[in-house]
Amino acid sequence: MIDVLGGPRAASDPGFEVVELKGIEPLVQLGKLEGLLTGVDCDSVAESPRWAHAVAVRHDGELLVVSLTDAVQAALAAATESELREVAAPWSQIEEFWGQREPADLAETLIELAALARSATARHERLYCWVSV
Repeated sequence: MIDVLGGPRAASDPGFEVVELKGIEPLVQLGKLEGLLTGVDCDSVAESPRWAHAVAVRHDGELLVVSLTDAVQAALAAATESELREVAAPWSQIEEFWGQREPADLAETLIELAALARSATARHERLYCWVSV
């Protein structure tokens, strides 16, 4: 996917599932989401070998694909819609969103991401994040 111009959204495979996370970076912001969903502190999240592990890098890091942890995938897959809406409020308040993200918008993103996590889990696949800087 790293070499597909435009990334996963532009991929020609119609069966390729994608959730767009514009303005959400996978290291800190998704790491803090994992902490909120699992109750694990951010330092412990960062110790996971799959936490933001770069599996492909191009153009000096301007394009990359990083892995998401199995724990965040499992937590998203198991979460109910009400739990996702509930966690969106404290997630929107993390310093890295600079007070610029609405909980309702983040909740909708989480609901989409949880559906992707459930689908990937059912297929015995893992979640990855394609990043373009």
